[in-house]
Amino acid sequence: MLWLKAFHVVFVVTWYAGLFYLPRLFVYHVATTEPPGRARFELMERRLYAIMSIGAAGTLLFGVAMIVAAPAYLAFAWLRVKLLLVVALLGYHHWCRRLMRQLAAGSARSQRWYRFFNEVPGLLLIAIVVLAVVKP
Repeated sequence: MLWLKAFHVVFVVTWYAGLFYLPRLFVYHVATTEPPGRARFELMERRLYAIMSIGAAGTLLFGVAMIVAAPAYLAFAWLRVKLLLVVALLGYHHWCRRLMRQLAAGSARSQRWYRFFNEVPGLLLIAIVVLAVVKP
């Protein structure tokens, strides 16, 4: 179980690195007006999205493996709430893909909106870590 947990954490860190940085790239992308700069951000966003998707897949794989190894944990309310927050995080992940495609197509929201959007994974991280560590 400890090996599963260790690799789960490694992939969570990988996923979260992307979740924190991709929306920041969106802010910079919107601020850029010249075509070469926009093309550079589109490339960076696509590559980062691919890496963070690998992180998400590994997170889910090792998370499911831990549940399979210890299914009794599903009886705990804290884990069920944590899993709901992970589903919300997956929704955020896919929303990032949609925003990335909109930016590539020339459609964008304000820098301010992307700055607020960038805060969502941090709030989810706090809740998920508290649930996983404190187990209220």
